[in-house]
Amino acid sequence: MSTDISGMIECRPGASLWGPDDEDSVWEAAIDLFLLNRGDAYYGLACLFGVRNSFGFRPVAEGRGFPDDASAGLRSEYAAYGGPGDAFGTTWVTWAEVTAVDWQETDSSGTRRGPGHCRR
Repeated sequence: MSTDISGMIECRPGASLWGPDDEDSVWEAAIDLFLLNRGDAYYGLACLFGVRNSFGFRPVAEGRGFPDDASAGLRSEYAAYGGPGDAFGTTWVTWAEVTAVDWQETDSSGTRRGPGHCRR
């Protein structure tokens, strides 16, 4: 059985204008992750989210749940999946965390695993 990723890339366009704590600096749904589902990305899913992690990666963002400050677009999409009871592996990750990943590191066995290998 295959595993796909579902969700949204969100951004806060108001944060650059008014600062991240301003009331108008809210998250906006930007890109549906469906557009990125092109084949199996198990190394990436394991590395980032701990999903199907038989490689021994230390996941960057495993089990964080649904973000409290998510955009209305993401909330609507999440509700369509049934919410917390039906959506497996709900979590989130920041762009800063993704860019801090050492994509050249090895898994716990010392093996480099293609383009999705990583450890923090």
